[in-house]
Amino acid sequence: MQAAMGASLITILVAAIAGWVFGSIWYGALGKRWMAASGLTEADIRGPDGKLDPSPFIISFVLEFIMAYVLAVLLLHTSDGAFTLGSALMAAFILWLGFVLTTQTINHRYSMKPWSLTVIDSGHWLGVMLIQALVMAMMGL
Repeated sequence: MQAAMGASLITILVAAIAGWVFGSIWYGALGKRWMAASGLTEADIRGPDGKLDPSPFIISFVLEFIMAYVLAVLLLHTSDGAFTLGSALMAAFILWLGFVLTTQTINHRYSMKPWSLTVIDSGHWLGVMLIQALVMAMMGL
């Protein structure tokens, strides 16, 4: 099943799921450090009713699907469809370095957040992008 611009929707979906699962593991392991760096408490995260709001999880999955789609389109159109694992990972790293790390760092500096938050959040996005590229290289587009 092909999406617009020629990328496989199945591959994009698997890449989005893999990135989302990575995020749950990443923040599961670093959750307490992330909360401290963000200046949040467990009560802040859970809200007044004591339950987690599912909307951030849904929104993050939808946006990671869009991220995977854009990465797939860029890989297809910059490599004539003949990208390798190495070139896919390098493309993901360069996109992360040029767009994700830079914007995260700027946003965190202006909001006076600690560097530890920048490391945690940017490390997460690096992992997501590399995993999505890995899936795309393994499954093909």
